[in-house]
Formats: sequence, structure tokens, C-alpha cells
Amino acid sequence: MKLLHLISSVDPRNGGPIEGVRQRGLRLLEMGHQVEVACMDDPRAPHVGAFPLPVHALGPSRANYHYAAPLRPWLRAHAKAFDAVVVNGIWQYHSFAAWQVLRELRQPYVVFTHGMLDPWFKRNYPLKHVKKCLYWPWAEYRVLRDAAAVLFTSEDERLLSRESFWPYRAREVVVSYGTQLPPQDAPSLRQSFLATHPELRGKRVLLFLGRLHEKKGCDLLVEAFAEVAAKEPRLHLLMAGPDQTGWVDGLKARARASGVADRITWPGMVQGNAKWGAFYSSEAFVLPSHQENFGISVAEALGCGLPVLISDKVNIWREVQAANAGLVAEDSRAGTLENMRAWLALSPESRGAMGQRGRTLFADRFSIDKMATALIDVVRDVRSSLRS
Repeated sequence: MKLLHLISSVDPRNGGPIEGVRQRGLRLLEMGHQVEVACMDDPRAPHVGAFPLPVHALGPSRANYHYAAPLRPWLRAHAKAFDAVVVNGIWQYHSFAAWQVLRELRQPYVVFTHGMLDPWFKRNYPLKHVKKCLYWPWAEYRVLRDAAAVLFTSEDERLLSRESFWPYRAREVVVSYGTQLPPQDAPSLRQSFLATHPELRGKRVLLFLGRLHEKKGCDLLVEAFAEVAAKEPRLHLLMAGPDQTGWVDGLKARARASGVADRITWPGMVQGNAKWGAFYSSEAFVLPSHQENFGISVAEALGCGLPVLISDKVNIWREVQAANAGLVAEDSRAGTLENMRAWLALSPESRGAMGQRGRTLFADRFSIDKMATALIDVVRDVRSSLRS
């Protein structure tokens, strides 16, 4: 099977969608399939050269819409060489261009919305939502309507996606999603990371790892941590991730005002062994997000045997709760505080057992093999229905 992934950028700072493309693509290559990626990046960008899959960089693009004029002619010339095109994300030029060209070619495509239809955005960005409503019937509605399948990574995401725009029509399919099993040499990864961050030695570290963005509930986390920190002097918060909106200075000011600035570490974006070292140096992963389509970092934490303290807006919270692999509360300061207090009240034995259940949940639901084969199964079903 030969697949083409379309995405606005392969820059890893953009979070989960491109990480999913990368990990799934590498596993599909190992399984004997062919995977290529087309994006609107400048071909000279360092992250293009570093990306491990074949990349067709058709930029540089213009503005936040990522418009790149070469995309449509490139698709007309090359799309037929692929068994299917996978459109990753909407609201940017690549999805609309895919609809225009692939409809003309009668070439099947599938769409991952990656949570971009979640009504949280409608509530929190009302002016942007008005603009999207004007754009919707002429573009993204048609992109979804004519897709051979619109793929969701959880039942929650599928149902929430129906609430933001009208009209709405899609051939909805819920597919397995996940990530590569983390490296399991925890002691060496932990020691290497602690050598870089000696302030964490001997501490009970709670880890946040992701984009430092308001939708992730970072402010809730800092405030809740400040309240519980006084009761556990060894508690330390590790806030790892890129600052994409200039929010970190404000978060650090909150920490200083609360008297916990010296108990929060901000290492920026961590990758490779440093990322895994951060996981293995921590005793729990915390994500009080207001909106989270899937949360690859949540699955990675589970694969490391790390219990997760998440909000009920992380769309895999039901699976975590059912497996008793973490704690779940609402996406508020009170909910975040509830999770932290409940975690601190657990015995070491209970925390260890919760981590083991997380490993089991990862293997059962969120492995890279399940993620890779789910996409191949969808494409095979699509091609079979076209032949019948």
C-alpha cells in the first residue's frame, strides 16, 4: 500500500498531528508499506531535512492559512501514484486544495480532523468561529462531505465534532490511535536527565509535557500545584514544552506570586532521550486540558508506566478511568486540585499498581501497531467499496 499524508507542516513543535504521522509512517514502512508526506514548509527549513519520512515541501507558505500555490499542480501530477491520500487537519489550505484536486481526479482521500471541530474552540474563540462559519459551507464542509472516510480517534471526538457547524455530513469512522512503545531502559534515561536537571533529584516530580497553550490548562496546573506544594515539601513541577503564544512569562509570574517559582522547572521543548528521561524522572503525568483530541503524551506516559492525572476533556479519559490507570476530574482549578490531592493521598503500593495498569492499557489500546493497521484497514475498505 502506498499512502500520501498531507499536512500543513512537519515541524515537531506543532504537536500531536505531525508526531502521529511520523510514528505511524515509520511503523508502516517496517510493515512493508510506502509512506510519503506533502507539506507547505519551506524546503530549506531544518525540520524538513530532519524528518524521517520522504517529504515534498511545497512552500514556503503564506500567513496562518499556509497557502502554497504549488500544492494543487503537484497533487494533480502525483496523487494518482498513491492508493489513498490522508489529509491531516482542516482549516488550512492543504485540506481545501486536496478536496479540489482529488474530487476532479476521483481519487479517494480520508481526513483526520485531529480535534479541530471540538466545540471548545467555538466557545473560547467566538470571533474566529464567526469567520469559520462563513468559510465552512464553501470549504471544510465539502472537504468532509466528500471524503471517503472522516477519522476520529475516540467516540468522544466523533460526537463532539457534530456540535460546532451546520450543515455537517461525514462518513464517520472511529479508529485506533496510539504511539510507539517508549524505550524501557528507565534507569539510564532517568540518570541522564537528572544529570542535566540536578534540582529534581530526590523530588516527587509531577510532569506536564506538551505545548504551553491556554487550552492545555497550564494556569490551572500552576495554581493547583501552588496550593498542594506547601503540604508536600518534596513535590516539584516539571513544565516541559514549547511556548507558542508567549504565555510562559505570565505563568512564571503566577508561580512567583504564589511562592513556588523555585519548585517549577521550565526546560522548554524536550525531545528524544531527554523526553523519555523526563517521563522516567517523574511519578505522575498531569494534563488538565480544556480540549484534547487524543493526547499522545498521555499514551506515552502510560507506556512508561506513569499514572496520568487528566481532565475529562482529554478524549481518552473514559479508557483511563475504566482501566484505573490514572485519575480524572473536570477541567477547572478545583478539578486539578482534586486530582493532585487524591494522588498525594495514595500509598506507594497503589501508585505502583496504577502505573502497571497503565502499561496494560497502553498495550491493549494505544500501541503503534494498532494505530498503523487501523489506517491500512480503512484504506482497504475504501478501495474495496470503490471496486464494488
